[in-house]
Amino acid sequence: MSHTTSPFGVLLVNLGTPDSPTAPDVKKFLKQFLSDPRVVDISPWIWKPILNGIILNTRPAKVAKLYESIWWEQGSPLMVISQRQRDKLAQSLHASMGVEVPVELGMSYGNPSLESGLSKLKAQGAEKIFVLPLYAQYSCSTVAPVFDAIGDLNKTKRDFPELRINKDYFDHPDYISALADSVKQHWQSKGRGEVLLMSFHGVPVRYVTEGDPYQKQCQTTAELVAQSLGLTTDQWRICFQSQFGKEEWLTPATDMLLEALPAEGVKSVDIMCPAFSSDCLETLEEISQEGKASFIAAGGERYEFIGCLNDSEAHISLLTEITKQQTLGWC
Repeated sequence: MSHTTSPFGVLLVNLGTPDSPTAPDVKKFLKQFLSDPRVVDISPWIWKPILNGIILNTRPAKVAKLYESIWWEQGSPLMVISQRQRDKLAQSLHASMGVEVPVELGMSYGNPSLESGLSKLKAQGAEKIFVLPLYAQYSCSTVAPVFDAIGDLNKTKRDFPELRINKDYFDHPDYISALADSVKQHWQSKGRGEVLLMSFHGVPVRYVTEGDPYQKQCQTTAELVAQSLGLTTDQWRICFQSQFGKEEWLTPATDMLLEALPAEGVKSVDIMCPAFSSDCLETLEEISQEGKASFIAAGGERYEFIGCLNDSEAHISLLTEITKQQTLGWC
């Protein structure tokens, strides 16, 4: 195959981020995000007045301040890291396959949109597209909206590219080893806490009882990482963060656990967020800053946050391997 021929294109997908840490941009982002029935599946007759009348008038200014506290000079951490992942994956695929494979970004909410990512791939001649949502564990609130959105985009087209969409990679050996290695590297440089906490983004319990495999997949990931690290059952815990609204969510809740552990005699913890492929508001502010404050206030003495896989060599290698496995026969 010629080095100038693209066998396929890759669309890397993440949740998204506001364009800037300002109330207007945060409001625009939250409106799109929280209007998705996959994210909040309450009846629109009930939800829309709450969203438009209360949440979008009170939350954006508060959330903008949180974004401001973690914003980088180059932009939103999630966006900057996602761009690095895109560029490094393209380089890695070229090195391992010997052909130029275009890789573009598309966000479920905000910019760049899924539509713009697909359009860029089409402009580069990609007639086959592999969609890789950067969520290791499948959830109806994260991966499913990508399926929905791409289906909706194709509804209006007379023709569309051949598509393959990755559903999950929660137990992929390269994913587990990348997570375990990130913990080992952290321990080598920062020392080791008594307990390793693996904090996953939460979902309402109802989603799981109605068939979402997310909780089971999170549990499997956590168990495999603990096993890879040789941890005993008292040396690690799974927990769920970012609860929203009054519905019952998965437990144990990360914030409650952090407040309870010192009373149980656990004075030092390491905490990681395996469900996040890139550091973002939920890891850099909620876990690294708020979580530490809660733990120390409750009597904890040492709190270490282990960053996401981001654009590490092990993570890019994993994404390369998934892409090659899922595009067999395309080149």
